[in-house]
Amino acid sequence: MANKREQTIVRANFAGYKIKLPGHPALRIGLGILLVGFGLLGFLPIVGFWMIPLGIAILSVDLPPVRRFRRNVTVKFGTWLHRRWPRLARRFGYGAQRDGKV
Repeated sequence: MANKREQTIVRANFAGYKIKLPGHPALRIGLGILLVGFGLLGFLPIVGFWMIPLGIAILSVDLPPVRRFRRNVTVKFGTWLHRRWPRLARRFGYGAQRDGKV
């Protein structure tokens, strides 16, 4: 076999979907910053506020502070959702709420 360089496929989870991302970290960071930047202009017709969480999900692949921020928001949202609508929380994949502090 020819000596081919193995490429790892990087994916980000967003709204229950797995999205393929570029292989190079600089491209991923650039794409994430671009999505967050245009998401801030969400009041315009073509772009939308949905671009902000997608950009954060892409940035969290390479940047640990963004990864921690995303994880904290996810845990807090899951806890809030369990208190308000437990059936909906289970449907979104947050599972059973644990006892004690989360």
